[in-house]
Amino acid sequence: MDTSLKLHGLVAAVHTPFKADGSLNPSSVDAQAKLLASQGIKLAFITGSTGESSSMQLEERKEIYSAWKEASAKHGVEVIAHTGSNSVWDARELASFAQECGFVATSSLAPSYYKPGTVQRLVECCAFAASGAPDLPYYYYDIPVLTGVRFNPVDFIRLAKEQIPNFAGIKFTNPDLALYQTTLNYDETVDIPWGVDEWFTGALSVGAKGAVGSSFNFAPALYQKLMKAFAEGDVETARDCQWKSVQMINILASKGYMGCAKALMGWLGVDLGPARLPQGNPTADQLKELRSELEGIGFFQWALN
Repeated sequence: MDTSLKLHGLVAAVHTPFKADGSLNPSSVDAQAKLLASQGIKLAFITGSTGESSSMQLEERKEIYSAWKEASAKHGVEVIAHTGSNSVWDARELASFAQECGFVATSSLAPSYYKPGTVQRLVECCAFAASGAPDLPYYYYDIPVLTGVRFNPVDFIRLAKEQIPNFAGIKFTNPDLALYQTTLNYDETVDIPWGVDEWFTGALSVGAKGAVGSSFNFAPALYQKLMKAFAEGDVETARDCQWKSVQMINILASKGYMGCAKALMGWLGVDLGPARLPQGNPTADQLKELRSELEGIGFFQWALN
């Protein structure tokens, strides 16, 4: 199995579109892919945390996969499917469907209700999920702040390379830069894309080559400028871009990140509807404040190409 895929550059962790009543709206996927392609984003990570996968039914996730299959072919945006679930059987079934759809990789996070108690048990969960798509590279999605599952990624890699034939890497969503650098340097054949947008410059400074992020949907030009500046040794510009990122994300988070991010995408021409329960959505007054605060930092001048 070829695991030469590398998630370098920017990978957009995309939202799942819903209608106003909260039901699925796969017809908006085409507009998502079109916007990404127009901004030079060539990879999408679907039905992950940003995609509200934990609030979706199994068949809904398959519907979104099917919509992305069509959009991918039309717009040239390749797809990594997050299949993770508290049921590893669901994760394996979704991985199988992702392979049928022609996606380029699968990924899954750890079960988080009944948590794996050892790193070996975690690897077994991931191996089971990955086995549904044996022809696709597999990435473990490590996001301890949400799953509560915390093991040293180096220990995971050591076992995964022995037990998961299609293991390719880890989506590292943890702001611990020392641990990230340790993981990067343990085995350079393993791909470790970064996953915390607000700390991207720090990750680049210790060796990151790519990142998977939700804010790449609505501010791709900012992060492209950041990466270019860093590569050219322009630390001041990279630092300025990162500060804009931090301000933008803080503004969104102050009123409920998910609902505000989806509303923002609507202002950019992609109607994604509301966030699903248990997450909330901004009130009309909060939306006015949101727009005003984003305008105050110049967001609409530097977010898109």
